[in-house]
Amino acid sequence: MSLMCLSYCSAFTLSSLGLTLHRTHLISALLCLESMMLSMYIALSVLPTENQAASLTLTPILMLTFSACEAGTGLAMLVASTRTHGSDHLHNLNLLQC
Repeated sequence: MSLMCLSYCSAFTLSSLGLTLHRTHLISALLCLESMMLSMYIALSVLPTENQAASLTLTPILMLTFSACEAGTGLAMLVASTRTHGSDHLHNLNLLQC
């Protein structure tokens, strides 16, 4: 396993571990999701250049598009929950009370 692959895998693992362990604020969950998407984007951008495969060059652009949509949706949910509940704590959000 190369050093670059190890760094991508460790960044993804650390961000997913942060997502599972630090679930108090919505903004921290969104930041962990964005770091997961960033590590996946960098890995998908570098791997085709290392393997010299031109067929996988569109995949990082699609990943970046979905990441931007996810970030916009997450920020809209953050603003909406802050306006309705007064904070971004995840324990205040309950689907049964909506």
